[in-house]
Formats: sequence, C-alpha cells, structure tokens
Amino acid sequence: MILVVGATGLLGDTIARRLLEEGRTMRILVRPASDYGALVAAGATAVIGDLKDPASLTRACDGVQTIVTTANAAFRGGADTFTTVDDEGNANLIRAAVAAGVTRFVFTSVFGSHPDSPSPLLRAKGLTEQRLRASGLPFTIIQPDTYMDVLIPMIVGPAVNQGQPVTLVGEGRRRHSFVAMRDVTALHLAALDRPEAIGQAIPIGGAEPVSWRDIVATIELELGRTIPIETIPVGGRLPGLPDLVNGVMTSLEMYDSPIDPHETATNYGVEPTSIQAWARQTFAEPARR
Repeated sequence: MILVVGATGLLGDTIARRLLEEGRTMRILVRPASDYGALVAAGATAVIGDLKDPASLTRACDGVQTIVTTANAAFRGGADTFTTVDDEGNANLIRAAVAAGVTRFVFTSVFGSHPDSPSPLLRAKGLTEQRLRASGLPFTIIQPDTYMDVLIPMIVGPAVNQGQPVTLVGEGRRRHSFVAMRDVTALHLAALDRPEAIGQAIPIGGAEPVSWRDIVATIELELGRTIPIETIPVGGRLPGLPDLVNGVMTSLEMYDSPIDPHETATNYGVEPTSIQAWARQTFAEPARR
C-alpha cells in the first residue's frame, strides 16, 4: 500500500495518476474540501485528514508500506504556512510513519534546502530532511530546482498571450536548472523501486542551467517574434503576482543553481527536458493551432 500525501496538488496529482496507471494499490490523504473525486474514481482510496492533525495521520499510515509526500503550503493561506505544514506537519507525518513501520518514505524537498536557510520554505524543507535522516526510516529525498511549468508561465505568459513586456527582478542573468514537472514525476516513480535510492538525496534539474534572459530568447525563437524585457530592482514587486512568487524571483537573483543532469539520467533513466522542448510544447505549438 502506497500513501500519497499532496495528491491534489499539481505534482502529487501527476504522481498519483501514474501510480494508478501502473496498477499500484494507493491511498491518498485529502482534506474535506479537496477535489479528489477523479482520483477515487481511478482507484485510489481517500482518507480524510491533514498534516496538522496527527490523529488523522495515524489512520492514514495504518497498513502502509510506502509514503510519497509532495504536500507544501505554497499558494495556501490561513492556518497553512511553511511552519505549520512544511515543518511541523511533516514532523507529524514522520512520527506517524515510524509508528506504523513504514518501509519507504519518499519526500519531495527543494534544491538548496537547509535548516539554517533564511527562506521559510527552504528552512522548513531542510528541517524535514534533517528529521528524516535521524528517524531511522528508509528514505529518499527528491530535490527539484525551480519548476519551469509553474514559474515561467507566470512571468513570461502575459508577454506571450497579451503582448506585454516581460518584467524581471534584477538583471535576470543568474543561471538556474529549471526542471519540468514530468521529469520530477518520473524520478519519483523510478526511486520507489530502486534500492540504491534509499538513503539518498537526489537533486534534479533540466537539461542545462539557463538565465531568465536565456528563457525569453528561447521563447522568442520558438514564436518567431521579439519579446521586450523590462527590469525592476532586486526586492521590487511584480504587480499582480503572489508574495511567494515575488519572493522566489528576488531569491533567484541571489545565487546560481547549476545541476549536472547526467547522473540522474544515468542512474534513474530520467532524461531531462530542455527549455527549448518545453517552450515549443507550451507556447509555440498552441500558438500554431
């Protein structure tokens, strides 16, 4: 029995559907207001609960051999914060997994996580990684870089769809290994059945590190037209975007995050998606229809 936590999120839903397609016996932890009917119709068993509710996690983990968790507080609000969900909530889940005798715990972290990070998300993920290592659970930690599927449409989408300039925080020349969600899904599935993944933290990025200016140039080539770029100072706010996105855009101007994709491709069979291929599929092909 596999328990998927976060199955109604973008990444968790994709992983859950792939597991069901493979014929896996699967349980999902869901909150009452979540839209989980399609997963149940596809064969998943739903358990109502919340990472903030330890008793519900005890019920969810009963009889489970493997846990895959992608849950996080990004784009949530109210009582759901990086502290209550990504830190304390994951601590609750680890305790429940230990008590239930879970034999595999696959945790979705973030590349660059550290218990002392000034970023609330990276700190919470780093603390969870630390707890997992000390728990005695057979774990695998997946560490994706920034998702190209999520952030790039927010920043470049209006320029493509409405003819607006792309506004970048800073100069947009820092290079990051933007990763496709489908590649992260593939790594989760591969790691589930690989004994060599136990006890490992596995970073995953795209085919090559790129800057925001590289991304815009690539989309220009795919569309065959120029996309103007404007910039605002580091720390400035991009209008109409959530605080989390503004924080991420500022953070990305503070460092580079190159990830060598070859080891993951060789060890786990995950061929990294390039920005060119993703831009063609996301922007150019729909524009031609």
